[in-house]
Amino acid sequence: MAPQPLEGGTRVLASLAVALATFMNVLDTSIANVSIPAIAGDLGVSPNQGTWTITSFAVANAISVPLTGWLTQRYGQVRLFLATTALFVIASLLCGLAVSMPMLVFFRVVQGAVAGPMIPLSQTLLLSTYPREKAGMALAMFSLTILVAPVVGPVLGGWITDNFSWPWIFFINVPVGVVSLAMTWMLYRDRETPRVRTPIDTAGLVLLVVWVGALQLMLDKGKDLDWFESPEIAALAIAAALAFCLFLAWELTEAHPVVDLSLFRNRNFSTGTLAISLAYAAYFGSIVLLPLWLQQYMGYTATDAGLVLAPVGVLAIILTPIVGRFGSRIDTRLLATTSLVIFAIVAWMRSGFNAEVDLWTLVWPTVLQGAAVSCFFIPLIALSLAGLRHDQIAAASGLNNFLRITAGGFATSIATTLWESRAALHHARIVERLTPYDPAASATLQFLGALGMTPEQQYAFLNQMVNRQAFTLSALDLFYGSALLLVALIPLLWIARPAHRDTGEDVASAH
Repeated sequence: MAPQPLEGGTRVLASLAVALATFMNVLDTSIANVSIPAIAGDLGVSPNQGTWTITSFAVANAISVPLTGWLTQRYGQVRLFLATTALFVIASLLCGLAVSMPMLVFFRVVQGAVAGPMIPLSQTLLLSTYPREKAGMALAMFSLTILVAPVVGPVLGGWITDNFSWPWIFFINVPVGVVSLAMTWMLYRDRETPRVRTPIDTAGLVLLVVWVGALQLMLDKGKDLDWFESPEIAALAIAAALAFCLFLAWELTEAHPVVDLSLFRNRNFSTGTLAISLAYAAYFGSIVLLPLWLQQYMGYTATDAGLVLAPVGVLAIILTPIVGRFGSRIDTRLLATTSLVIFAIVAWMRSGFNAEVDLWTLVWPTVLQGAAVSCFFIPLIALSLAGLRHDQIAAASGLNNFLRITAGGFATSIATTLWESRAALHHARIVERLTPYDPAASATLQFLGALGMTPEQQYAFLNQMVNRQAFTLSALDLFYGSALLLVALIPLLWIARPAHRDTGEDVASAH
């Protein structure tokens, strides 16, 4: 029998406990990004090798997320959540104490592996905490932490690295994790789910590790190794493709699959998961690309670039609880459409930036984006999980989160690769016009000469200006493409059946 929802102050404390663990987890996906130069310098490796602190976490995390359903059946969701949270805290402590890059990478692998089940489990625990009619509030808590934490990460990471030292980006997890762990144990220990001893799908697990690991490594390293010009990238692509095909064939015929692919037979799950994955890819790509552009070509520090993204939390914090409370009265497809329309408008606004853009022009779309964030996760999760049996929710949530995280990884690699390739195209086109007969180029060179620059210095400065314009134009292209993708996803939402209030409540009551 499913445990009864919590009430009053107990429910608030339980929500806070789960939200803290979720926030800590998601924060760690992005907090190390701006600290890579400091980590690499301190451990005596190149910045390129330093990126393994991100890659190792991402690969282990992506592999472990789809295992959530099977692990939950085997060990129970409360026991699994407590175990993964405790191991995450220990791994964070060990990451901060690492004295070499191999040691740090090993502990990041452990951290990523135990982090995987925490996100979908936090979602199912929150749903079990609230009564059926308040399921929207549970999803509101979940969505707020998932979407705001990646924005806070670079700001906090930059500030900690600048004012303390890089190990503290991991040490801050320890007190937060201990508090979350103690609260979760006190409030949820008597709310364990039944355990079912299903056989271990060893072949499926191995194939999952191979194809996800190879794909994630290919995406993370492709840009640095010139993609398929590199034998290493070609080998990873072949390995990922073969293992993926074998994985599909095996999992569809296995009696106890490690990943339940039969969930895709549900129309709502397949359309909702595809929409949330691609829309999240567009969102995540923008929060990776924007600070890169600002830092490399607009003269912003890591902390300042993070602060440009931070206002997304303003409207999100205000509106998400409102959507959670009253959203069940509105067709979830309409709410999700509103979110995608606002996301598309934000991307379109950013496509109008230029190299002289001021701070307010940068911040205003980010503030508006908070409104899209507030009605993004709640309706799309409700659409995806509507109509599933209660025993399918944990597996469905794990698979949904796996595809969303993988889409974010795709977006990061694709956005940075396209940014550089489009910039090279724009650079070539601008240079074509920079001849001695071009009045603007001639006037600029004369002005630089009057400042005392040598011809070499003049052309170096001119090339720097061209680079800035080329990478700016390339970023604008990607923002515009993102807007088109978001608009194209809207019809997909209306293929799904509406998740009526009673359907959403059934999802919650399953816990």
